[in-house]
Amino acid sequence: MYGGHITDDWDRRLCKTYLEEYMNPTMFDGELYLAPNFPIPPSTDYKGYHGYIDEFLPPESPYLYGLHPNAEIDFLTTTSENLFKTVLEMQPRDAGAGAGGEGAGMTREEKIKAKLDEILEKLPDEFPVRELYAKAEEKTPYTVVALQECERMNYLTSEIRRSLKELNLGLKGELTITADMELLQDSLFFEQVPAAWTKRAYPSMFNLGLWYSDLLLRIKELEIWTGDFQLPAAVWLGGLFNPQSFLTAIMQTTARKNEWPLDKMCLSVDVTKKSREELGGAPREGAYVHGLYMEGARWDTQTGQLSEARLKELTPMMPVCFVKAIPVDRRETKNIYECPVYKTKQRGPTFVWTFNLRTKEKPAKWVLGGVCLLLAV
Repeated sequence: MYGGHITDDWDRRLCKTYLEEYMNPTMFDGELYLAPNFPIPPSTDYKGYHGYIDEFLPPESPYLYGLHPNAEIDFLTTTSENLFKTVLEMQPRDAGAGAGGEGAGMTREEKIKAKLDEILEKLPDEFPVRELYAKAEEKTPYTVVALQECERMNYLTSEIRRSLKELNLGLKGELTITADMELLQDSLFFEQVPAAWTKRAYPSMFNLGLWYSDLLLRIKELEIWTGDFQLPAAVWLGGLFNPQSFLTAIMQTTARKNEWPLDKMCLSVDVTKKSREELGGAPREGAYVHGLYMEGARWDTQTGQLSEARLKELTPMMPVCFVKAIPVDRRETKNIYECPVYKTKQRGPTFVWTFNLRTKEKPAKWVLGGVCLLLAV
């Protein structure tokens, strides 16, 4: 194990867990296994060890590292997608838009123009932020989050509208095509999110079509929330630019109500058995959040705890979660897995929070399995 690969606390936890599982005082009590189904070789010479490894070492599989077989499926799928993406990008720039389907017979420029028109046609107007600030009489932490999300959304949609209108003029010959316009054309043609938009947006691994559909859903959610500034029955956590700010707002609201010090509080997460549609309204304290997915395991609603993932169910959706703020000294620590929450499968820099989830198994099982919650898949 190479320590230079430890880039954050989660890597450090994984490394520590591997060491605790495979190198501990009890390893000599019975038959010692270096890996699942791979016992330690008998005392022999150098050549004998080589022969033992060649004969008895199990084939490489996710199980050897504590991972679920779904991890290999996901890895191979991602590798294939990247391969096809690279092949597509290697096509001649003057090639047609496609040999079949909706783009059949269209030139590159025609496909770009069609995509440009489609996006501009569906793009809603910007949020009237000044009017919303005036409308929101009580600036609660939740209201502040909603207003900040509107500002961030305007920052993104204004760039989308500006860049597409500029490119449209360039395609008509009314403006000179710049380097930025060329990059935008390439992105539209290859169904990729333009870099200029990504800089103003949220982390996402979607292609352009899925990304834009997701954007429109986010705008719709914000429109509903800012209609009366009442906390939604369930908040789509993954639909926020900054989900951390909403989770912090839960703690701030409870801290003000009970006059508790914010630095002595934490979040408690209870996974319900309900879907978003089954909720009657927002809770009195805390908030319901939805739209989370689990990777590496699944949530068993019958037992109310983590369970082994089903084969080919890579990221099953979680039920609605009830998130509330409690004093740190009331936090449960027994039979708990500290589950990291990320915005995307990229993990790493997209970390959001840690949700404590109940488990009957040893937490080490889920650590080695790389179990986490995702806000988008």
